[in-house]
Amino acid sequence: MDAGRIAISAAVIVVAYLIGGIPWGVVIARLAGGPDPRTIGSGRTGGANVLRALGPRAAAASGMLDVLKGVVAVVVAIVAGGGLLLEILAAIAAIFGHSRSPFIGFAGGRGIAPGLGGLIVIHPVAALVTIPVFVIVLVVSRYSSLASLTATAVAAATIVVMAIAFNQSGLYIVYALLAGGMIWLFHLDNIQRLLAGSERRIEWRRKA
Repeated sequence: MDAGRIAISAAVIVVAYLIGGIPWGVVIARLAGGPDPRTIGSGRTGGANVLRALGPRAAAASGMLDVLKGVVAVVVAIVAGGGLLLEILAAIAAIFGHSRSPFIGFAGGRGIAPGLGGLIVIHPVAALVTIPVFVIVLVVSRYSSLASLTATAVAAATIVVMAIAFNQSGLYIVYALLAGGMIWLFHLDNIQRLLAGSERRIEWRRKA
């Protein structure tokens, strides 16, 4: 890889990180004149906490925009022509940016929404399997964290199984382990609360 290609790849990763770092939950809260999601619940900026702060419409908008961050980050890598490795690095950078946003003091969400966005582009089959799993676990348990963790594990397993079964690039397995591991790492406090029975459940209507 020549110096020019290295520079382009590095720029794509930085751009993907910055895209991931856009704190849509905070932006929507300010536009709506509602409470900052960082001031309630888990203090995170993802869809679940936006739901607690601003209600379902704002949460849906925030969630879709967060998913789009992952999509755009990977598309930038595709346009740059960096191949699968750069696409994976861009997807991971977007997840990291979402959780450690440079625009709000390196705080953020858990990474599940931009992770899904990247997954839709890189491995659409795994995304198709993952989305209904997330919805079912969320509706049944009302634990956003449990739904996210379960969906992430299913996505990673799907990618690994398909990579082995169809003799696909080992980079897919690396992607599954890195992206999935990162999202689980960002959920460590949720895992502790789930085990302790103190995790917050989703309330579908915002409390007055």
